[in-house]
Amino acid sequence: MKMLLPWELLILLSLTDCLAERSARHGPVFTQEPSDSVFPLRSEDNKVFINCKAKGNPVPHYKWKVDGGYIDMDLNYNLVEGNLLINHPHATHHGGVYQCIATNVFGTIVSREAKVQFERQNTSRNTVSVREGQAVVLLCGPPPHNGEIKYSWVFNGRPSFLLQDTRRFVSQRTGNLYIAKVEASDVGNYTCVVRNMMTNATAYSSPTPVVLRRDAVMGEYEPKIEVQFPESLHVTKGSSVKLECFALGNPVPSITWRRTDGNPLPGKIKINHSNGVLEIPYFRPEDAGVYECVAENSRGKNVAKGQLVFQTPPTKQFYVHMAIEANLQWECKASGKPKPVYRWLKNGEPLVLEDRILVEGGRLAVPRINLLDSGMYQCLAENEHGAIYASAELKVVASSPDFSSSPVKKSMLIQRGGEVIMECRPHASPRASISWRRGGEFLKDSTRRTIMGDGTLRISNISESDGGRYTCVARNPFGTSSSTGTLVVKEPTKITVPPLSVDATVGESIVLPCEVSGDSSLDPTFKWFFNGKLIDFNRQDHFEMIGGSAGDLMVRNIQLKHSGKYVCMVHTVVDSVSAAAHLIVRGPPGAPEGLIVGEITDSTAQLSWESGPDHHSPVTTYSIQARTPFSIGWQAVRTVPDSVPGQMFHATVIDLNPWVDYEFRVVASNNVGVGEPSMQSKQIRTKAAVPEVAPSNVSGGGGRRGELVIQWEPIPEELQSGEEFGYVVAFRPLGTSTWKQTVLASPDASRYTFRNDSVPPLSQFEVKVGVYNNKGEGPSSHVVVVYSAEEEPSEPPSRVWTRTLSASEIEVYWEPITQTASSWKIIGYEVLCWEEGMQESDAEMVRVTDTAALLSGLKGSTVYLISVRAQNSAGAGPSSPAVNVTTKKPPPSQPPGNIEWNLTNSKIFLSWEHVKAMGNESEVTGYKVLYRQNWLGKTSVVETNRTSMALQVPSGEDYLIEIKALSDGGDGSSSGPIRIPKMSSLNSNGHFSSAPCKIYLNMYCL
Repeated sequence: MKMLLPWELLILLSLTDCLAERSARHGPVFTQEPSDSVFPLRSEDNKVFINCKAKGNPVPHYKWKVDGGYIDMDLNYNLVEGNLLINHPHATHHGGVYQCIATNVFGTIVSREAKVQFERQNTSRNTVSVREGQAVVLLCGPPPHNGEIKYSWVFNGRPSFLLQDTRRFVSQRTGNLYIAKVEASDVGNYTCVVRNMMTNATAYSSPTPVVLRRDAVMGEYEPKIEVQFPESLHVTKGSSVKLECFALGNPVPSITWRRTDGNPLPGKIKINHSNGVLEIPYFRPEDAGVYECVAENSRGKNVAKGQLVFQTPPTKQFYVHMAIEANLQWECKASGKPKPVYRWLKNGEPLVLEDRILVEGGRLAVPRINLLDSGMYQCLAENEHGAIYASAELKVVASSPDFSSSPVKKSMLIQRGGEVIMECRPHASPRASISWRRGGEFLKDSTRRTIMGDGTLRISNISESDGGRYTCVARNPFGTSSSTGTLVVKEPTKITVPPLSVDATVGESIVLPCEVSGDSSLDPTFKWFFNGKLIDFNRQDHFEMIGGSAGDLMVRNIQLKHSGKYVCMVHTVVDSVSAAAHLIVRGPPGAPEGLIVGEITDSTAQLSWESGPDHHSPVTTYSIQARTPFSIGWQAVRTVPDSVPGQMFHATVIDLNPWVDYEFRVVASNNVGVGEPSMQSKQIRTKAAVPEVAPSNVSGGGGRRGELVIQWEPIPEELQSGEEFGYVVAFRPLGTSTWKQTVLASPDASRYTFRNDSVPPLSQFEVKVGVYNNKGEGPSSHVVVVYSAEEEPSEPPSRVWTRTLSASEIEVYWEPITQTASSWKIIGYEVLCWEEGMQESDAEMVRVTDTAALLSGLKGSTVYLISVRAQNSAGAGPSSPAVNVTTKKPPPSQPPGNIEWNLTNSKIFLSWEHVKAMGNESEVTGYKVLYRQNWLGKTSVVETNRTSMALQVPSGEDYLIEIKALSDGGDGSSSGPIRIPKMSSLNSNGHFSSAPCKIYLNMYCL
């Protein structure tokens, strides 16, 4: 018999979850308990599982009860791990209340009671009649089952399951088949298939016939979400959650998913091909939030939403340390209506009430606990609706002090002047008494040394003399044990050159110093923090650590965002010190805010605004900029006051143009520079006014006889000052007093012609042009003198003669017209050319300013009539008598043929056949050879009257050569380009035929 010891430790462990350490020995804990179930009875289902699983160390073994009696394992009952397998179940023999019992060396626990029933089901199915285009839901009606099942559907008895898509969806929550829009191909028999994922048993429903109604076709309608997920769903860490969403509608709705907070869906999310199921595996806190399913078609959309709440699995673990013969009190509380009644079990059996054991409601009191009280305890709370269980384990252990799992720290480094905490936490039952010694001397409390209640030794204001070996001694009635550590005292680390607060300007670079002194045996580590965040020098372009053994920080190309607090932190193995400084960055001002346009006149606008951030340098001035539809970008405008000081937040813009749309913005400046502009104001329009700008560049002259032509530069739209803008044109003969006026209502007008046959040619007129709009008449231009139109030349050119150049070109010459034949300057001549037999009205005309003209593009062997007439600003004069001229015969149409070439170093030798002209063609007078380097090179021309030629060309380049026949009628047809390839050192030759292209050795035909 084991001796009862008065110092034994009692440990109460909550067994609602697993223990903190898998290796700890403990009593059984249920992880899965049986639940009330209804199982179907079918000839094809011969087995039924009732679940039960517990964990414990050692591994528990199991027993089962039915209707209060233990089950003998036989042909009908088997244990599969902790689960109960019923073979060939029978409704009468195997229905009842089942309970699982788990036991190991620490005790026994019993599961909740589970009522198990067996039923047979009616399998008849009614015909479903539906219109084409309508939606339909086919109910699965699964049989009674226990555990996870999977639903599928079979169509018309086919061997494969019905494929799901955007139109058809099978819910794994209800088992129902949803068809968003019925088509004619959907007619047939549908069978629901249910498979138990634990037993792998499969059940088939009776077929559900679907027939099509012929009375009508369903019209289009907006989506209706028929399958949706809960409004709130708690999901535990690491689990997988599936959300179902499917809509009925015509056209078939599309399903999309999104988060309402705007964040993208996690990359690990899985969405099936029909988009009806969204799965989030390995649920994490960042996956929590509100998710939306959006169903949409051309008739509208519908939205379903639900919140996923992250839930941490409960881990209720607590320990109660109690000495032997102490009073133990446990309380079990449960809520319910009617009020539950409590019972206590020990090791699966009703607790035997002795004189010292008291049970009062849910309270259990055991005074003067001893070893025999160890075991598994369960509180059972029950009412007419059922019963629930809570389990706990009571252990009694005893041991001497042991430092094996938590020895005193072997070596402790501490800076001089600091404080050290030496922990002494041996494992002992009952609790050990603690003492400390240094060397052979036991320590007592002093002003600097304190032994705390839990055995920890604290020494403050450390000096070098405190260094040495310290031993913790632990005692209890079962023995004594000790553990020793060494205290090493080091010089403290000090920052000798700390960073100082500094001002800087945008774009500058500064260095914040950080130099330290300390124990030479310690290696300091420098870290810099900016506004509380550690600076990562590998990812920051503006920050660099410099200084070698020091930890100086360089901030390059400072920007406004670098303003803030900088902390240099120095770490050693014994201490940490830090120093802080503030960096103030001065920069150009931020953009002014709240720009408002107030009172507006025809030339002014009042503006007001609020100051933006000054970036640590006060605003000195504000400037105003404006933009109109006619300006190029933003332009500075004049204001009152002329220079707006930094303390003023309003100004009047002046010298604006009337009746123009303006936008304004404000720009602040300080001693650092010019800041960003404000947001532009709303577009406003100045009021209309009388025009103030007169037309410029008034001139005239020209036109037909009897005309006075007046021209001017039109007023730009931004200077028209109002609506209904136009011009007032006034003129009078020079020397007279009466003005003749006309009004032009077009703002784009730039020319006016006055016609009167009585006006003599080249008469002088005084002319002025004014402006007006709906507000009144504005100023007029300066008066200028304009001449009326001159008269046309009265005589034709004389001595017209021609020279035929080729089959397509003629040169024409004539004597210039005399000044007496025209009252004003001749500005050119018109040469008319037409074929013999045609009318002069059909003539082609060429205008020239000289007394000669080249006519080209003519026909060969053709008679042409040529006539010339003079022209001035008033028009053309009479034509000269027509002269006859005949073009030459056309050039030969046949190109040179049978071209042969030979390349020797830098010389090309060419030869070809003579071209013979046809009867209606000009005779050949020679040949023209054109050659150039590649397609884009400059062309050189050589003429010869022979049928061969040698060309001196640089070696190492490709050449293109053409050959044409020459004649009085012009150049004949070209042979076409012949490509002679570059040959740096070899000789080559080739042959080219003008017949359809044939390729010969060493010859290129293009």
